[in-house]
Amino acid sequence: MLIKVIAVGKLKDRMMRDRSLEYFKWLTQYAKLEIRELPDSHPEKEGKNILKELEKERGFVFVLSEEGQEFTSRQFAAKLGALDRKAVFVIGGPEGLSPEVKKRADQLWSLSRLTFTHEMARLFLAEQLFRAQTILHDTGYHND
Repeated sequence: MLIKVIAVGKLKDRMMRDRSLEYFKWLTQYAKLEIRELPDSHPEKEGKNILKELEKERGFVFVLSEEGQEFTSRQFAAKLGALDRKAVFVIGGPEGLSPEVKKRADQLWSLSRLTFTHEMARLFLAEQLFRAQTILHDTGYHND
């Protein structure tokens, strides 16, 4: 499986950066992973940069957004496992995403109805991607 994460901004909090990198490292035993960090700015400029990055992609685009659909971990794993192409995940910056980026999504996905920082969203995404792969490979990491 091919997975690409497009994220606005760098992870400045060392603990979140290290933990995210750990999950992404574990994920690479199941999938080829690419992480693309874009500079933070304001939502319109960030949106243009995200859309420019997505022009090159032919994958299924998940945009993380609070108004998106929520999944259980097993539902998300099934959705990911059913894809026949690259999975691309977009995380906006601290001020959110432009409407144009949300329109470009194949799937608006909400990690929760709660609001998280974009740094936390990246950590949670990393863990959920790893969890989904362990569900698909029946490793025992996930407990219902």
